[in-house]
Amino acid sequence: MEQTYNLAEHFISINGEGQKAGELSLFLRFTGCNLRCTYCDTMWANTPDAPHEKVTLDTLSQIAQDAKSQGVRNVTLTGGEPLLQPHIGDVIGRLLDMGLHTEIETNGSVPLKGFLTPQRPAFTMDYKLPVSGMESHMCVENFALLQAQDTVKFVCGSREDVYRARDIAAQYQPQCPLYLSPVFGKITPAEIVEIMKAEHMGNFRLQLQLHKYIWDPNQKGV
Repeated sequence: MEQTYNLAEHFISINGEGQKAGELSLFLRFTGCNLRCTYCDTMWANTPDAPHEKVTLDTLSQIAQDAKSQGVRNVTLTGGEPLLQPHIGDVIGRLLDMGLHTEIETNGSVPLKGFLTPQRPAFTMDYKLPVSGMESHMCVENFALLQAQDTVKFVCGSREDVYRARDIAAQYQPQCPLYLSPVFGKITPAEIVEIMKAEHMGNFRLQLQLHKYIWDPNQKGV
């Protein structure tokens, strides 16, 4: 039987965060997640019974081709946790073969080793800080596998989270850009900047979720 994937939604929008922030991207959101972060803004897509359609690899390829024909050069696999989808490596390989810059938004708990093919996607990997309630699930072995095209995203919900991000970066020294992103409504960007200055965190970048400033923060499909 042909392999299918649980696709919650797909849409074209700008990348709201990461190294491709501000660029158009096709978003493929898959259902299911193994974590339950306190601040999750896509909880509706995380449960086993989340609304979705079952799609084949060829269907996903056609969606990507349609986006490419509209000038889109990037595709973002997100969720939930996209790397939990069985045979997701086949999707990644197909998208890369199409010449699309393929980015995986992953929650930091899934080992990346099996996805490090010669033709490799870019990973935007979360490290879940204490406010998330999920820090104990982090796969810290991933840090050694990250390269310049990847990103580590520290979502901060408190001042203590920012200090923890500083300490984790110093401990594991990932060889890629490091982003601090405030939990919307929990800590202000100004507070994070003040800590960055006080703690000499020149190796970090402040990142705001652009889509939450352009559209309603709770709006889907953007």
